[in-house]
Amino acid sequence: MAVFSSLSEKLQNTFKKLKGKGKLSEKDVKEAMREVRMALLEADVNYKVVKDFVNKVKERAVGAEVLKSLTPGQQVIKIVHEELIDLMGGTNSSINIASKPPTIIMMVGLQGAGKTTTAGKLGANLKKKGRRPLLVACDVYRPAAIHQLEVVGSQIDIPVFSMGDRQNPVNIAKAAVSHAENHGNDTVILDTAGRLHINEELMDELKNIKAEVKPHEILLVVDAMTGQDAVNVAEQFNEALGIDGAVLTKLDGDTRGGAALSVKAVTGCPIKYIGVGEKLDALEDFHPDRMASRILGMGDVLTLIEKAQEAFDAEKAKEMEQKIRRQQFTLEDFLEQLEQMKNMGPIEDILGMIPGVGGKQLKNMQVDEKELVRVQAIIQSMTPKERTNPEIINGSRKKRIAVGSGTRVQDVNRLLKQFNEAKKMMRHFSDMAGRKSRRRAKGFFGKIGF
Repeated sequence: MAVFSSLSEKLQNTFKKLKGKGKLSEKDVKEAMREVRMALLEADVNYKVVKDFVNKVKERAVGAEVLKSLTPGQQVIKIVHEELIDLMGGTNSSINIASKPPTIIMMVGLQGAGKTTTAGKLGANLKKKGRRPLLVACDVYRPAAIHQLEVVGSQIDIPVFSMGDRQNPVNIAKAAVSHAENHGNDTVILDTAGRLHINEELMDELKNIKAEVKPHEILLVVDAMTGQDAVNVAEQFNEALGIDGAVLTKLDGDTRGGAALSVKAVTGCPIKYIGVGEKLDALEDFHPDRMASRILGMGDVLTLIEKAQEAFDAEKAKEMEQKIRRQQFTLEDFLEQLEQMKNMGPIEDILGMIPGVGGKQLKNMQVDEKELVRVQAIIQSMTPKERTNPEIINGSRKKRIAVGSGTRVQDVNRLLKQFNEAKKMMRHFSDMAGRKSRRRAKGFFGKIGF
């Protein structure tokens, strides 16, 4: 995730030095904590939050249990990991679901934070979990705000309740709740108005809506790219309105990430969701433990598995495994895998979830999303027969494929070479698997499963 790449790289470099030492002194720990402190401040984490965090880690890290340990460097990393999780809220905080539907969620925040889009993304997220949301257009001030929400709603197939821009937002919210009760919507998401800055008029309107419909959840939408300002906004909204949680948007941008590490500590309100892209499915539940692991280069295997489960069809995956074992993997299969992999999100994000792949490695990899599009275009320009039997692709066929895909013959040659290499590798793994199974049957591997 781009938001933590710089911080992640600095922390990993610091801990690499610690891991290289057989024994640690108190001086070593203090020097490492000084580097951690600088890295966090540069990432725009609140100064007081940084001070408290470093003191907690230092206090635990200079104990006898760590300094006399056989792996003191790893012990310090473990402490930092635990404290990072605690700093960001400890555990995942879910939406407060009403005992009697509908659950009313009120989205608040400044203008420009991405509130309307986030309301739609939240609706899509909850719909995927089996809920029946209703989006409500309560912003009657911003030009085209109602139309924007209606467009978003149509894209994700979620109904939008609107009474135009001449009604009082309090009356709209009240009418929307009645509509939800009568039409079987178990979740009401109120898209309220924002301002360019916090003012009394804005807060009075939000307080009136809150008093009238009594939302079960007030979510503050804040732009992660505003850094420390995001934390200040969260603090002011919480004091005036009382928020239940935050949604950090634009976390996929080139930001320093300080807001994600400061919001919970400063306001006491957990981050419940994070926006990680422009698409309407790019809103993720926030898991402090997973985020801490990614920051420290430990990967995020759980999220990777969840994304794979959403993107890949289980039956097709099983079928593909059989094809690989029987060495029947074709370019048609390769294209299908590529399309499903793209559904998981940006390749850079996927690689960042793999343990051991940190910011530095990702920089060196130079992931080119355009290359995937090029490969897709080349395969789609082939005939079904060519995809199944690529060995029939001669010089004239290559020229035709290159013209059809807007690429060069060299690009077609490179793809065919890469595909053959991939097939050889798959054959190699398949042979290894077969040998391992035979050995296991003879008792060489005991209970080790393939």
